[in-house]
Amino acid sequence: MSQTPWTELIERIHASEHQLVIAVTGGGSKAISQLLDVAGASRTVLEAVVPYASLSLEEWLGGTPEQFCSEPTARAMAMAAWMRARHLAPDAEARQLVGVGATASLATDRPKRGEHRVHVAVQTATHTASCSWKLTKGRRNRKKEQWLAAKLILLAIGEACDLDTAAACDALDTQRLETEFLDPHTQEAEPSWTDILLGRKKCFVVPRPQTGPAAAVQPKAVFPGAFNPPHSGHQRMAEIAVAKLGEPVAFELSITNVDKPSLDFVRLHERISAFQQWDDTAKLILTAAPTFLEKAALFPGCTFVVGADTIARIAEPRYYDNSLAARDAAIGAIANHGCRFLVFGRHREGEFCSLADLGLPTELAALCGEVSEAEFSDEISSTQLRREG
Repeated sequence: MSQTPWTELIERIHASEHQLVIAVTGGGSKAISQLLDVAGASRTVLEAVVPYASLSLEEWLGGTPEQFCSEPTARAMAMAAWMRARHLAPDAEARQLVGVGATASLATDRPKRGEHRVHVAVQTATHTASCSWKLTKGRRNRKKEQWLAAKLILLAIGEACDLDTAAACDALDTQRLETEFLDPHTQEAEPSWTDILLGRKKCFVVPRPQTGPAAAVQPKAVFPGAFNPPHSGHQRMAEIAVAKLGEPVAFELSITNVDKPSLDFVRLHERISAFQQWDDTAKLILTAAPTFLEKAALFPGCTFVVGADTIARIAEPRYYDNSLAARDAAIGAIANHGCRFLVFGRHREGEFCSLADLGLPTELAALCGEVSEAEFSDEISSTQLRREG
């Protein structure tokens, strides 16, 4: 490769102490070959993947994204890449690891109704950053759009490595049309978020906007959820739980999830802000405990407030490598931690699904108390609200 602002940038990336995992889909894969074409890549690139098929991307993310080509999906890809980097370089300084995610919809050999666009994100232990670029349709061919996507990725990597990217920025700017704009966003992590992500803390009580941190008292009732967004159904469930259990309810939000991509810092900020706007007096606990076995170890002796769908998932062998023995062992461990479940029924296809309808293993059913349809039958859901919003 001839010396250009891009090869100079790549040389400095390789000379830095940073290591990265990069995942690219839809366009921009030339960034991978450019990184590997410059000497020193073995010091920097831990892994490069192209999860092109939808199933491949779902497996990379650990769940199905709401949109396959979007800025949130690029951020989720970057978080998955960062976690992969930690796995591949367990002895490396975590703050020197970078996860890179990019998803693009570019010119192809068939008419495309949507916009041509590139979304790039980087994840580190201290921040999430993203940049989106809407490309003007019909002004460039596939090859030119591919190169622009690759250069945007390289620029993002350089910035994540704390390098001077002015020359590369100027070079990219000469190829941007007057009607096109880059849309960058950065979310710095609170120190407690980084501590949770790095495993330095197992849980953290999020400070309330007005009153500051809540007392770090071990909760006796915990309501886990994604709260995306929180709604009146959550509020009513908490009220019923307080009345039935005689204990205040603490809400728990886990950065990691067994069915969904892990929360990057942008999503985490959005979730916490939405929750505090919804109820600024409630106790919100941040964890990195995706399974109820891990939650039970964090909150021994508590009662978990859950819906019927959630308790049914606890019984599914697919969450235990399809091993009934592993599932039963996990249920036994939850019981040994002294934990129980208060289960709220759900409507399914117009029918109310109660605890008895779930066919739970006997050992799990023995840990459950139930809220009847007469007490609670709210059909509102976060998924419905997101679709309507």
